[in-house]
Amino acid sequence: MELDMTTDDLKAAVNRLRRAQGQLAGIIRMIEEGRDCEDVVTQLAAVSRALDRAGFAIIATGLQHCLTEQNSDAADQQELRARLEKLFLSLA
Repeated sequence: MELDMTTDDLKAAVNRLRRAQGQLAGIIRMIEEGRDCEDVVTQLAAVSRALDRAGFAIIATGLQHCLTEQNSDAADQQELRARLEKLFLSLA
């Protein structure tokens, strides 16, 4: 399942991942500086949510892409369903 990286949904997901990357760098600095544990955990939760949202957006885009293709073979559809289910569960 290949994703079309020109879609607005994927651009938004990449932007979220870049923001999360910056947040993660900030968390590392916070830990190195000995910042308050509660502040670190709060930022970790924010990064986790950002990663989850990006992951779900990527999966949704992949699902939309798959639905627009005409896969009429039942075996292919079963395999696709299993792959998509595995992807969703990996983020749960």
